[in-house]
Amino acid sequence: MRWDRFFEDLEDQLDSEWEAERAALDSEAERLRLSRVTLRERLRALAAPAGEGDPVLDLVDDTTASGRLAAVGADWVGMQPPGPQTGVVVVPLAAIRAVALAHADLLRSARPVRSRRADRRGLTDRMSLGFVLRDAARRRIPVTARLLGGRTLAGTVDRAGADHLDLALHEHGSARRASEVVGFRMVPFAALASVRLEGRSDVVG
Repeated sequence: MRWDRFFEDLEDQLDSEWEAERAALDSEAERLRLSRVTLRERLRALAAPAGEGDPVLDLVDDTTASGRLAAVGADWVGMQPPGPQTGVVVVPLAAIRAVALAHADLLRSARPVRSRRADRRGLTDRMSLGFVLRDAARRRIPVTARLLGGRTLAGTVDRAGADHLDLALHEHGSARRASEVVGFRMVPFAALASVRLEGRSDVVG
């Protein structure tokens, strides 16, 4: 009986050592995986349903953007504001200073993301900020652009290049007519804290 017990103890010890070694390997593999995860990937995970609340983005112009994460593009996120507000707020990833969210969502965003099918959301992943702004120009959607220094410009995007946009300035809420335009601005994408696409919730997402 003593020998039986001896071998049982050896087996238990071997099992414990194996479990400890596997846990260490899993932990190291998880640390390695997390070291490769980008902010964009974590925000993309938050764009999926089943969250505990809407995230709040602290932006580099000392403002915030809150609401449902409707879409995540190549270098931007689109947020659907809460309540009766209409429109979509497009935020360049470079303009995000911090993200406030529930702890459960924080953990969820760090989990491995399943492979995505080549659906509409997969196409959105590849859309750049310039693509979104060119679409706004094509649709003649009024926008409100917040700049890094805190200034706000209202108007319509006339055209968008590789790294900048041309904005025709006019009164908030009015259409872009020659008689309404009070000036023009060429704005680098790097100077944008956010761009609100007024009155449209179907532009992104």
